[in-house]
Amino acid sequence: MIGHELLKTGLQVAFRVVEEEVLAALDEAEFGMRLLLKFVALEGEDDQDEDDVAEDTVEWGAFGFIFTLGVLSFEEAKPRNQSSIDYHEKDEFTVADFIQGLRFVRGELHFEADYIRGRRLKTRVAVRADGTVRLETTGRGNAVLRWLERIQGRQLLHVVGK
Repeated sequence: MIGHELLKTGLQVAFRVVEEEVLAALDEAEFGMRLLLKFVALEGEDDQDEDDVAEDTVEWGAFGFIFTLGVLSFEEAKPRNQSSIDYHEKDEFTVADFIQGLRFVRGELHFEADYIRGRRLKTRVAVRADGTVRLETTGRGNAVLRWLERIQGRQLLHVVGK
């Protein structure tokens, strides 16, 4: 149930993309992306200072936002080479997976997922106290842009009870 609560929180976080960079790879189909995001006010709350809103959002939304990105990354991840041995089509990203990839490094909350149960995630997230987020993927193409669209409600994403 805590995973559902983290998802609910993560889906409430408003943000904008500040910078977008394509990371080249030897195989053109294996490119990655590096994005810089900034937490912003929800619609109708635009009268607050942007920096204050971003910092406040980190306090209540960082864990949920990172968890939501982890869920979306896991959902689309496929096996690569030998990792197919551990891959199961019907699998879910868990709170344990989230905690295992979570670190606090030099004043930033970091999440990094390489391979999880046969799925190649190659996703890194760093949330800073000032409300900026660095999001980087390797070999995932523009998948990260789809994840952000889903979080922003441009593509449907629902929390489903069991």
